Amino acid sequence: MDYVVHLGVFFAIYAILALSLNLVVGYAGPLSVAHAAFYGLGAYSTAILTTGFSLGFFASLIVGMVVALVVSILIGVVLSKLDDDDYIIASVGFNVIAVSVFINWTSLTHGPFGITSIPRPTIFGFFLRSNTTYLAFCVLALLIVYLVCRGLVSSSFGRVLKAIREDEKAIQVFGYNTWNYKLAVYAISAMMAATAGSLFAAYITFIDPSTFTINVSVYLLAMIILGGLASLPGSVLGAFFLTLLPEVLRFLGLPTEIAAQMRQALYGALLVFFMLYRPQGFIGEYKL
Repeated sequence: MDYVVHLGVFFAIYAILALSLNLVVGYAGPLSVAHAAFYGLGAYSTAILTTGFSLGFFASLIVGMVVALVVSILIGVVLSKLDDDDYIIASVGFNVIAVSVFINWTSLTHGPFGITSIPRPTIFGFFLRSNTTYLAFCVLALLIVYLVCRGLVSSSFGRVLKAIREDEKAIQVFGYNTWNYKLAVYAISAMMAATAGSLFAAYITFIDPSTFTINVSVYLLAMIILGGLASLPGSVLGAFFLTLLPEVLRFLGLPTEIAAQMRQALYGALLVFFMLYRPQGFIGEYKL
């Protein structure tokens, strides 16, 4: 039962990340590969403020969102000047820079040794000690993020984002400042990713820079491509599929000496097969 609850918590956290990333990649169009950096900003904000400054979880969550907001605006201004391949490479560079900061700013982040003893949240005096109660808390956070995303994409703001994705120059003819829209959705997405980071830090109670590398950004990108671009249910489905698939492969009865390598090979083969025969994902609106 604890194993299932543990998977449930990770699914909820990854679903929040997938939803937020899909706002940028699926609805607005730019292919960002830096989402793990904002995830890390939220996690480190909560870790540092709760352990070093005795701040409560929710206060640290808000600070993490503000930090992600400010950084995303600064980075978004730079990325907005780039197109296509240059945009992707620059977003990768930002993720690498963020991880380098997490590793080398040892006086604040403790470097590669990470931060331990991060406390769980307390809600109205109730301490979320058990993993089951924390799962309920994460599912509630996922529901809130999903509803916020649905409100955004079903509004005029969301319709403009889709128009930008389809033909940015055409929508500019009608007087829309597409730069503002792309920067706004990038900032919103970053704050949601920071929220997931805070949830992760408080659940694991330990973080280190290895959790927020470019590999994680690619993993999140795979979730929304598999689930479906410009599809909120697809984001959740992609997170569910990629969270559970590696665990399901553990039960194939592979020889112990090659089990880990074979699981990775099968995992990769399934993803390649899926992209060949279902490139739009489970329920996506369009292909990348």
